Amino acid sequence: MGRFVECVPNFSEGRRAEVVEAICARIRAVPGVRLLDVEMDASHHRAVVTFVGPPEAVAEAAFRAAEEAARWIDMREHRGAHPRIGATDVIPFVPLRGVTMEECVELARRVGERIGRELGIPVYLYGEAATRPERRDLATIRRGEYEALVHEIAVDPDRAPDYGPAVVGPAGATAVGARPVLIAYNVYLGTSDMEIARAIARAVRHSSGGLRYVQALGVAVDRPGQVQVSMNLTDYRRTPIHRVMALIRDEAARYGVPVVESEIVGLVPAEALIDAARHVLQLHHLAPEQVLENRLQAEEETGLAGALPREFLSLVAAGTPAPGGGSVAALAGALAAALGRMVANLTAGKKRYADVAPEMRELDATLARLQEELLTLVVRDAESYQGILEARRRPGAAPEEAEARHRAVQEAMREAARVPLATAERTVKVLEFLMHIASVGNESALTDAAVAAAMARAAIQGAAQNVRVNAAGLEDVGLAEEFRRQMAALERRGEELAEAVLGIVAGRQGG
Repeated sequence: MGRFVECVPNFSEGRRAEVVEAICARIRAVPGVRLLDVEMDASHHRAVVTFVGPPEAVAEAAFRAAEEAARWIDMREHRGAHPRIGATDVIPFVPLRGVTMEECVELARRVGERIGRELGIPVYLYGEAATRPERRDLATIRRGEYEALVHEIAVDPDRAPDYGPAVVGPAGATAVGARPVLIAYNVYLGTSDMEIARAIARAVRHSSGGLRYVQALGVAVDRPGQVQVSMNLTDYRRTPIHRVMALIRDEAARYGVPVVESEIVGLVPAEALIDAARHVLQLHHLAPEQVLENRLQAEEETGLAGALPREFLSLVAAGTPAPGGGSVAALAGALAAALGRMVANLTAGKKRYADVAPEMRELDATLARLQEELLTLVVRDAESYQGILEARRRPGAAPEEAEARHRAVQEAMREAARVPLATAERTVKVLEFLMHIASVGNESALTDAAVAAAMARAAIQGAAQNVRVNAAGLEDVGLAEEFRRQMAALERRGEELAEAVLGIVAGRQGG
């Protein structure tokens, strides 16, 4: 099972679908990232986007989304019901599976620093990543919103950003942080009286003496005769949805106002809805396993069938340029490393091979590191190709723009050659360790060592194709020739090692 982080950035755009789509396209372009949900609200003039993936991929997607938002959204012209400080108003990282909160804090700090440095946007760290106690709460950072921050950031030390300049431009500022899963929950009231909405919000929110783990404010909406109580439920286990709704109903009744409906913005954990069903329907013994979709997912994830990389294969087969041959070559190298580890572990666990057990365990650890590096190169290869496409899409009408685009394309092509070269280098190391494993390893697993050698050979040959095609596009003839020379040497070495491993296997098997 993979490691997953959720990211739920909020953008100050809820009326132009083409702008939100441009932002989402940058997110979808990052290999390994899955865009799960997009919500636009014209009254709030805000879009909430939800995506998940491995930590590094999610961090890259978050940066690209902020970069795209800065191109399209001018905060000097923005007006909406929801408090905001920037085009990308907030970027939270949420640990989902196999990732700790501490890792999400580190992600937030890295992405925040990069946004400040590369985009020139002031960044405030919040939530678990906050550098000051008062900045844990977004409301403190958003005090006075964009309009106040423009004037205060340079003169008030309390408003100094954690990263980036102490100057607010058209893209505003961004809050980047780490937090647990929260639920964005809105309740519509059957009245146009904003004072009632604000009074109910005060009764509900914790900061005014209401429910713990609830943030709330009264909001005007584009619905005749209605207003909204807009909320974030920051710990739905301790303050569940049904308890929040019950208090709002009681408060609304005091004013003779009906609750019209409620809504969830973005995604919600199934656990929260099951808990609400238990309470409202008095299903006191309802178990998550009784939900049909939960049971189906559990069945699909059981055993080898659940571990097959179907999603990666679908991405390869999708008819898009990336992931492609370079990513597949890196995966082949990782599979070769995994097979080598298999033979090493089958050797270390047998009494017959007790004398080589310590070195087999050491080889397993070394190959595990190479395996992980090769898996990283699967993603990096796809990203490098995407980098070429993005460089080519840069504006080039003016002479200085054309020159900048040209430099960007050349740098992207250099990276696209370096990545498969790194794949070949690491795969050659896999073969070097595989030779020793095949020489002294468990005889019953020698066929697996032979398959590992074949996979490694394919990985190096595939990497070579990608090195050559990208080197051919380089204007730096000397560098291109150096790439080709290094790759040729790795090919020769890889072929020698693969043949040697196959020869050792054949000799030990007696044929």
